Amino acid sequence: MTAERSPTAAETELNSDPARQPDPDVDTLHAAVSDSPRPPRPSAVSASLTFGWRALLKIKHVPEQLFDVTVFPIMFLLLFTYLFGGALAGSTSAYLQELLPGILAMTVVFITIYTGVTLNDDIDEGVFDRFRTMPVWQPSVIVGALLGDAVRYTIASTMVIGLGLLLGFRPEGGAIGVISAVALLLVFSFSLSWIWTALGFIMRTPESLMGVSMLILFPLTFISNVFVDPRTMPGWLEAFVSINPVSHLVTAMRGLMHGTATAGDVIIVLGLSAVFVVVFGPATMYLFHAQQ
Repeated sequence: MTAERSPTAAETELNSDPARQPDPDVDTLHAAVSDSPRPPRPSAVSASLTFGWRALLKIKHVPEQLFDVTVFPIMFLLLFTYLFGGALAGSTSAYLQELLPGILAMTVVFITIYTGVTLNDDIDEGVFDRFRTMPVWQPSVIVGALLGDAVRYTIASTMVIGLGLLLGFRPEGGAIGVISAVALLLVFSFSLSWIWTALGFIMRTPESLMGVSMLILFPLTFISNVFVDPRTMPGWLEAFVSINPVSHLVTAMRGLMHGTATAGDVIIVLGLSAVFVVVFGPATMYLFHAQQ
């Protein structure tokens, strides 16, 4: 017969010490945690929509952010319609038909600045560092913010068009023409926002980004066909207006709303939008990864 082995001194000490005994509850919890499957990584669409919802929640908690998409469009439309309408077009009603698409484009183009400002603010607060450590599709952080801002653009468009209809705006292109014009504006604004996201990684403060953005947008919006016919301008100024992206956008929107748009007008705007995304999209992602 095999002799039974006597326990060693270490085993005797372990068995006699209750504090060193295995805890069955701890073992059960450890097994449950170890054996549970890891949650799947969210898809690119899901992550982008989540960050887009975050952008909307920020508006919910700080409703003052809607000031620029509600009050400013109304002020601009009323001011220019009744201040310059009679002098430039002979009547406010006739001027409104040409002015409203331009005011709508100008308003939304200015709002795109806040995409970069919000991004720069998140970087300053350290929120973006946390986003970069999350197991999600990295561009979803930026794409989600752009999708959230698209809601702001839609609100601004609704405000301007609604007020315009009350003032006497009558789009000859009907509802389809108006919806098409707004859709084209959203595409252009989405692509333009990539410029400000790239600058959001470069500028040190939101204030500096706002200043640089205004220096770019003021000439593009005011030296355009938003307010007056370029044919009344000096030749050198008319030449600039003819290549201004905002002018092409306004021309296409007016044509869609009044049923006079050509395929070339729309294609030019879509082409410019594609150029913005192709150039500044990769630049934004490069700057995004460079900060890691």
